Amino acid sequence: MNAHEKLNYVEFCAHDLLKTKAFFEAAFGWSFVDYGPDYAAFSDQGIDGGFYRGALKSTVEDGGALLVFYSAHLEETLAKVRSCGGRITKPVFVFPGGRRFHFAEPSGNEFGVWSDTGS
Repeated sequence: MNAHEKLNYVEFCAHDLLKTKAFFEAAFGWSFVDYGPDYAAFSDQGIDGGFYRGALKSTVEDGGALLVFYSAHLEETLAKVRSCGGRITKPVFVFPGGRRFHFAEPSGNEFGVWSDTGS
């Protein structure tokens, strides 16, 4: 449902659109709808969005927004991210409210994963 003046959609640049799609399909079970060769959209992932072909990437170091997944089993998610080709950019650390790690997907966009549980 579209809610007035609430965040609704997010877009990311991806220099390797095929590898980025394959990563999210394998690691998180996403599916995509392609709109031509340079754009792929996803939905029902907490927020809808898409990836467009381009040379840039979003990282915390460069001031990019960090989108953060929730996981009930942080170490399992960490292992899955690694096995699917994600690069860990910040290992698991404790913060007020839980623990989290950061990773980069194959096109270099950085995301976080947090948990409020001990596993």
